[in-house]
Amino acid sequence: MPPTSTATVPDGFQWKPLDAYDRTHHLKNDTFFEKAVNFLQNAVEGFLVKFSLVGDHPVFESRHFPWVPAVEEDWQKVRSELDMVMQYREAMPSFQDIVKEVGMIQSDDQWKTFFLRGVGMDCEENARRCPETMKVIEKIPGCTTAFFSILSPRKHIPHHRGPWAGVLRLHLGLLVPKDASQCRIRIADHVCAWEEGRCLVFDDTYNHEVWNDTDDYRVVLFIDFARPLRWPMNLFNDWLMNLSALAPFLREAKGRQKASEKKFWEAFGHKA
Repeated sequence: MPPTSTATVPDGFQWKPLDAYDRTHHLKNDTFFEKAVNFLQNAVEGFLVKFSLVGDHPVFESRHFPWVPAVEEDWQKVRSELDMVMQYREAMPSFQDIVKEVGMIQSDDQWKTFFLRGVGMDCEENARRCPETMKVIEKIPGCTTAFFSILSPRKHIPHHRGPWAGVLRLHLGLLVPKDASQCRIRIADHVCAWEEGRCLVFDDTYNHEVWNDTDDYRVVLFIDFARPLRWPMNLFNDWLMNLSALAPFLREAKGRQKASEKKFWEAFGHKA
């Protein structure tokens, strides 16, 4: 039997055994080196989550994060700034234009991004134009990444997993189609629908997948933040995330973001 869900599932969707929805890399890579790296990451993540102060779940209850009410309280200020930004949606970069690895799950231009913060990134011009949103972001402890995630009508993002279990993900619903049951995210065996002004917190290292089966846009404030951990794993996690800024793919993303931001604003007559 399928698990209880908070939204309907897509037509023809087939539930799989729960082990198909866990966080582990399944070690099917072609090279010995890739298999070894994945094996090591599985072991480290399995150990790390044992120190989690909020447990280890695909989807979390908001009560575990005392700052969530303050974030939700100011959601309309964020929405107002989003409305301004959405005027320029067509000129925004697609996600893979910034982080090329996203090209593994998307090749079209139907998942747009407007970055406000990123590991090692300089998003100063975008952030300057969204001061209220930046105030909300500052309320989230350990925030490493923040951007408007803009999903086009009829867009599907295939199943994938995030890079590291030391980070949790938050979606603040900003623009949600009227038929919310047709716009949903599956995280492991949970299917959730977004609500405007409400936070959804989940662990993106669990296999997840997204559908927008409506004729409207879906936009969330997409946040990554450090998983609350007990000592000493909190120190290890902080060290590793600081070190990650030196990773080649993030250094490349930094350059792509800066160039994209400059081109974006200059196209509309704003000096970046």
